[in-house]
Amino acid sequence: MKIKSTKLERWFDFGNVAFLLLMSALVVIPILHVVAGSFSSTNALIHSKVFIWPVDFNLDNFTLVIQNETFWKSFRVSVFLVIVGTIVNMALTMLTSYPLSRKYLMGRRYFVLMIVFTMIFQAPMVPNYLLVNDLGLINSIWSLIVPAALNAFNLILCITFFRSLPEELFEAARIDGMSEYGILWKIVLPLSLPITVTLLLFYAVQHWNSYFTALIYITDRDLYPLQLYMYNLLADANAIDNFRGISTAAVMDTSPQGLQMATIVVATAPIVMIYPFIQKHFIKGAMLGSLKE
Repeated sequence: MKIKSTKLERWFDFGNVAFLLLMSALVVIPILHVVAGSFSSTNALIHSKVFIWPVDFNLDNFTLVIQNETFWKSFRVSVFLVIVGTIVNMALTMLTSYPLSRKYLMGRRYFVLMIVFTMIFQAPMVPNYLLVNDLGLINSIWSLIVPAALNAFNLILCITFFRSLPEELFEAARIDGMSEYGILWKIVLPLSLPITVTLLLFYAVQHWNSYFTALIYITDRDLYPLQLYMYNLLADANAIDNFRGISTAAVMDTSPQGLQMATIVVATAPIVMIYPFIQKHFIKGAMLGSLKE
């Protein structure tokens, strides 16, 4: 039986749709403008002819980005951060969250309370810098991995998910003589694919977008991650340090705005291409990890 909507409900639905369309446009239009500008000619960009569709379509901006040795050096640093950093994050998160999710662990409430405390009260920037400096990690790629090795929010999310797993499985495994590490590896992890993929995405995006920590701890340009390189490019697109392997004349004949847009598109593409393949697990893991039975 179809329920007829009242006039007020129809106006409310119309207002919701209009508002959501407006918000979507505010998000999508800048993205389309950047993509269009990256494929447009220098002349079109200089004369502000580009809006959301390329003008005088060409790949000159992308050609210069691909030839830029500085870009690829920063790209490799970011890839290393994503791979190694995410492995470290996942290992520590899983090994910490599993015991804290078990009720028989003595003092687990106090450990969880200390973890939550770090989410509310965080150390200021200066003590963090002094600590990293005392550890000898300044101008080291590990300064971008070690301080962020364990995320408290992701840890709480994982603990909540592990608590939802049936205790009977663990008890049966212990009766069969399986160790706690065996239970974690052979039972917990296979059943935790949604939350695992969710945390992988969280950590990978965090490392890929790493900017502020690199700005504080890294001064060697050879160790700049991609986001810090993009910051310098946006701040001064004509600086010769931002371009290696490209002739100065080619850089000067190209619009700085076009180089910036093309670099943004290339730097964003990996995350955009990967996300659709893990979206299903991401949504499921985020929902399951946020509920407690």
